[in-house]
Amino acid sequence: MAESSPDLDYNDPASEPHVRLEMLSQARFLAGARAMISNLAQRLGFNEIHCGQISLAVDEALCNIINHGYSKKPDGRIWLNIWALESDPPAMHIVIEDRARQVDPATIRSRDLEDIRPGGLGVYIIREVMDHVRYEQRDGGGMRLTMTKRLPPDGHMPASTAGAARRREGNEDNL
Repeated sequence: MAESSPDLDYNDPASEPHVRLEMLSQARFLAGARAMISNLAQRLGFNEIHCGQISLAVDEALCNIINHGYSKKPDGRIWLNIWALESDPPAMHIVIEDRARQVDPATIRSRDLEDIRPGGLGVYIIREVMDHVRYEQRDGGGMRLTMTKRLPPDGHMPASTAGAARRREGNEDNL
């Protein structure tokens, strides 16, 4: 995992996201969000495995907000903000915000991997797939998840990460 992520001032108009999606906390909108993320990642130069992994990480984050933050209430708002960073290496910077129940970021953990059962691996997958992950409470309520994925110079992912993403891709019920 990389040490740093771009520090964007979310109140600075120059830091406006390149893409912004606002959605209700309903699982029926997850497929569209996944497709948008995957297609954008592909346009930014990520290979098919990376695209699947990034969209999986976003899907897991959105599922966690819907199921845990909003307790499956269908009228919660979620904002998905994306920046295409022209850095070296190029990167995709994603910020997901909500007005759901706040939690202490230090308590956001995956379940023990030795505990073999369906679900509970969303946080683990997010941290494995993305280069930078930061959970924080938003002023005025809700949470903010900041994630960055850098384009690998050789275009290849470590085998362990790629395998985990292939096994989980597309499964929106395993939390």
